[in-house]
Amino acid sequence: MSNQTQMRLTSRRAFIAAGALAGAMTALAPAPSRAQQANWPTQSVKFVVPAPAGSTTDALARMIAEQLGKKWKSATVVENIAGAGMNIGARAVARAAPDGHTLFVSPPSPLSFNHLLYKDLGYDPAQFAPITLLATIPNALVVRKTLPVNDLKELIAYAKANPGKLTYGSGGVGTTPHLSAAQLEARAGLKLVHVPYRGSQPAMTDLVAGHIDMFIDTLSATVPLARGGELKLIAVADSKRTPAYPEAPTLEEAGLPGFKSITWFGLAAPPGTPAALAARIHRDAAEVLKSPEAADFLRRTSLVAGGQSPEETAKFFAAEAALWGQVITEAKLEPQ
Repeated sequence: MSNQTQMRLTSRRAFIAAGALAGAMTALAPAPSRAQQANWPTQSVKFVVPAPAGSTTDALARMIAEQLGKKWKSATVVENIAGAGMNIGARAVARAAPDGHTLFVSPPSPLSFNHLLYKDLGYDPAQFAPITLLATIPNALVVRKTLPVNDLKELIAYAKANPGKLTYGSGGVGTTPHLSAAQLEARAGLKLVHVPYRGSQPAMTDLVAGHIDMFIDTLSATVPLARGGELKLIAVADSKRTPAYPEAPTLEEAGLPGFKSITWFGLAAPPGTPAALAARIHRDAAEVLKSPEAADFLRRTSLVAGGQSPEETAKFFAAEAALWGQVITEAKLEPQ
């Protein structure tokens, strides 16, 4: 048996074990009664963000928490629990009581595919209770302003002429920027160097400072800096050009057919959260996403509002797990 096969089997066993642990914990945790659900919330509601303060995830979570707090007439708090590929924050939510007083605002990896990248998660992504998608946003490929390239063709040629020398940043192993760049490596036949950070913000800071060469991050983070001349926006990783930066082609237009990368932000609850409670939180969150305050925030950050039902959200999470699972296989990324 090859080492690669053995590692994937080990990863799968760890995933199953994590799921069993989550299930056992859920069985031990008392579900809130109907009376408790009717009076919910009975205390402050905590929104756990597995990324540092200042990120798009954090800003979105704070807007949602503030608006939901007004609707619920209850205190809300955002807690940033970053580290270990966002698994520390996810683990904290997985172990919380399934009573609706702890919620999870997260980008893709902890909710869909971290089990393919880490051997010992301590939680099962499939066991979270999906509530809704809060928002989606395309990603863009950007490079430092001093890099001697101006389009994707030139970037690929430069990278091939300098194999193993170009660096790309990410918010950590398994984040969307990491997997997107790995997808670029695999499809364009490049050899790049991954530089993981504790969140996207420090990676972007180093890109602007010229310490790394490239980054794939959200339009909300990249467009203002491109407009200010602090970096070069090479292409957008969506199926169509963005009104926020229409002069940039899509990666497909630039020569990589089928290349697509979006970042999304899900709202979920601990395993075992009653469906009726999840449905209520979904209804309130969907209403907030239609509010003038949310619309203004989403416009300013180039985010597209979500609001999908828990059932639709569960299907979306599963589809994303399949999509990025294929990328992980193509890029030959091994579980850590």
